[in-house]
Amino acid sequence: MYFESRSHAGAELAEKLLGEYRYENCAVLALNDGAVLVGEQIAWRLHCVLMLLLNEHIEVPGEGLSFGALSQTGRLTVNSRFTDGQRDQYVQEFYGYLEEEKRRAYQRINRLLGDNGIVDKDMLRDRTVILVSDGFSDDLSSLDVALDFLKSVRTEKVVAVSPVASVAAIDRLHIAVDEMHILDVKDNYMGVDHYYNNNDLPSREDTITKINQIVLNWRLF
Repeated sequence: MYFESRSHAGAELAEKLLGEYRYENCAVLALNDGAVLVGEQIAWRLHCVLMLLLNEHIEVPGEGLSFGALSQTGRLTVNSRFTDGQRDQYVQEFYGYLEEEKRRAYQRINRLLGDNGIVDKDMLRDRTVILVSDGFSDDLSSLDVALDFLKSVRTEKVVAVSPVASVAAIDRLHIAVDEMHILDVKDNYMGVDHYYNNNDLPSREDTITKINQIVLNWRLF
């Protein structure tokens, strides 16, 4: 299955959620910039807030492999696919590099955050939290960050939604969340951009500005 754009895919996903979640106690949490385009269609149709959980991926040098991701709280969540032995080996071998990358990643996040940029946990507490991606690949670092972030928040339910996902991602989601809605599952996942005809994304600065305004409006409401 291919989609015209992330917004069109978001509208399709929203149709699957309307019956159960429209006007209910929900919050949409986008896991990346592309997911904001998917998520805003869902939030608009369900009449709920949309937020973005900023994170920065940190790669293992020379291996093209994600070590994990740093959230906007400054906490590093290690790739859940690693065994304890693999994690400890990478930390031992690349400790200095990883610490420097964590510092740089946190600086990049802080440069982007406005006064309302931190996800408001009060707006997630006791709600059904809908985690939105524009494509769940085998690397679920962004999902891991979100689940780690939500450990300190009492939620009614955690629902994962995405237009497309890999088979390995589906296996992980079955364990990690209460419910999921995926439009298409791929045996051979080709990378998220492959599944959209239009891959134009707003700048990260414009995305942050949009999210800040949405959160501010809901706080005032």
